[in-house]
Amino acid sequence: MALRLPGFSRGWDLTALLNAADPQAPLAERNLWLVRLVEWLRHAPAPKDESRGAGPTPMPLRRLKHLLNVLERHPDHARAFAGVIASVWADVDAVSLFAEVGFAPRMALWHEFLGRLRRRLLPDSADTRDLATLFELLFPDEEDEHWIAALDDELLERLSLLFAGAPEGDWREEMREAVTVLIGSVHASGLAGPLRQRMDPKLLQNRPFTRLATAWEQTDTALQDGDVQALPARLQYLRGLLDECRRALRSIPDHLEAHGVSVDLMFSVEQMESRLRRVEDLLACLLAPHPRRELLRLVSSLVGVVHERRSLRTLFARHYSLLARKVAERSAETGEHYITRNRQEYRDMLRRAGGGGAVIAGTTFAKFAIMALGLSAFWSGFWAGANYALSFVLIHLLHWTVATKQPAMTAPAMAAKLQHVDNAEGVQGFVDEVAHLFRSQTAGILGNLAVCAPLVLGVQLLCQWAFGRPLVGAKDAHHVLETLTLLGPSLLFAAFTGVLLFSSSLIAGWVENWFVFHRLDSAIAWNPRIVARLGQARAQRWSAWWRANISGLAANISLGLMLGLVPALLGFFGLPLEVRHVTLSTGQLAAAAGALGMPVLSLPAFWLCVAGILFTGFLNVGVSFYLALRVALRSRGIRVDQQRALRAAIWQRLRRAPLSFLLPPR
Repeated sequence: MALRLPGFSRGWDLTALLNAADPQAPLAERNLWLVRLVEWLRHAPAPKDESRGAGPTPMPLRRLKHLLNVLERHPDHARAFAGVIASVWADVDAVSLFAEVGFAPRMALWHEFLGRLRRRLLPDSADTRDLATLFELLFPDEEDEHWIAALDDELLERLSLLFAGAPEGDWREEMREAVTVLIGSVHASGLAGPLRQRMDPKLLQNRPFTRLATAWEQTDTALQDGDVQALPARLQYLRGLLDECRRALRSIPDHLEAHGVSVDLMFSVEQMESRLRRVEDLLACLLAPHPRRELLRLVSSLVGVVHERRSLRTLFARHYSLLARKVAERSAETGEHYITRNRQEYRDMLRRAGGGGAVIAGTTFAKFAIMALGLSAFWSGFWAGANYALSFVLIHLLHWTVATKQPAMTAPAMAAKLQHVDNAEGVQGFVDEVAHLFRSQTAGILGNLAVCAPLVLGVQLLCQWAFGRPLVGAKDAHHVLETLTLLGPSLLFAAFTGVLLFSSSLIAGWVENWFVFHRLDSAIAWNPRIVARLGQARAQRWSAWWRANISGLAANISLGLMLGLVPALLGFFGLPLEVRHVTLSTGQLAAAAGALGMPVLSLPAFWLCVAGILFTGFLNVGVSFYLALRVALRSRGIRVDQQRALRAAIWQRLRRAPLSFLLPPR
């Protein structure tokens, strides 16, 4: 006999739903009947006898009381109801509910992301013997956790009617099997190399993960045999091992903080800690003399876990905040070199920025030469990117600087000062750091432009005097005036370039974290083949050099290639975005001025380009700094009210001492 379920679009009928209860129906139809029943509890209109005086009682509890009243008045319905519950329980795999709900089948973050995405996009079927899948269909609403937890003792007593047809020992046997599955997973993962090698060795001296499985077997035997004399000692020993395993797991983040972050490892740690908590919850149910309240807490927590595991935002927010912090800290180590705090450091910044401007002058002419070759879009972008990357790497190796690279690195360094913003002294220290940063950025831009523009202009005039024509001709000069003008899309391109500048800092932080996490500096210093080829002293020097420069090389190479290749690749998809880099644009405008001569000063187009360059510098710096600061603030967990207080303090300093943002202190 097939179930004939009533329609639920309007006029939901409890009588029709109870009449459809059939313990002999196929499992898929019984599962669907349970789903419809919970839907009725959640969304049915209030019965007349329950609609008044309900107060704050949740609607599902009011429906549940009405349901129990009906079942108590109609024994035939109650027997059929209990029969459906008992038959479903007998035909499904309940171990999956206790041992698998809330846990990833494989302890890898991206596998879990794809699994969650699949569950969000693809519908589940009620034709299943997996109680975990049925559980998700029964409780798809986030509010289910709250009304289930609100069940009182009287209602729990009456609710036992729903499970009257199920033997009492069944759920205990399923729970013991679930504990065996959970203990086995913790045992295997705890002994696996990636986690074991990162635990505190002192916490592993008692070999808690090795002894865990045997301890549970002994406890399980005592539970099944009802050995009340042996059970307390065995249970105490098991829980002691569980605590030791938990302490060993909590030592892993300290290791990662010092030796590089892996979100997959942190995901594995959280999964194992969750399994240990689930074991404790199941033991509480198994050991309680009257387990109804413990079972209720377990079901309520399982509903919450189901909804948490559906959330993609929760998955990434928790794990990538850790990676954001580590990327920010790696960038902060480099960013400290870009912040000046006294006049000597300020003059040194001007000198280093001037050196960077000289290299960018050569980069400008190299770019014109590449464009003159008439290559295809991809190869033109590739060689332009290689030109930028080579120039940036040269500047890095010479310990010079390009001003637009500073913000993405200095924002994390500045955010590192946010640890004590909960007091007035900490806020003022942060404002001081903002002033140092703004002053350093200004010095970097001035040094770049003050050398790049005159040098490019001087080369143009020298070639005009020596060869009768400048390196960059009038045709290219007019093209520069057309593309760099303030009236065109230059401001959009400048903001887009700021995003690329920020992206390069992320790549640098990620590459350095990867380098440290895999201990490549140690491998260079102590790998037998490398030591045999280089010698021990040289291998040590190479190790130190790569550790000190890996972030800078990654940032400069990635930035150069992105500046050249990303516009070409976006153009392939019909997105005509270009880059506008303030120092490169200044060099191009200086080359145009050298080609057109003094009359260019009378052209409005030239001054529109000058204005465009000013705004380009502001957007390059502002966008990259804003994005980097957002990542850094997130990594530090700065609250919204604290951010408001910081902004107010900065504006107060700007009104009181505006020159402190431009000139170094004496």
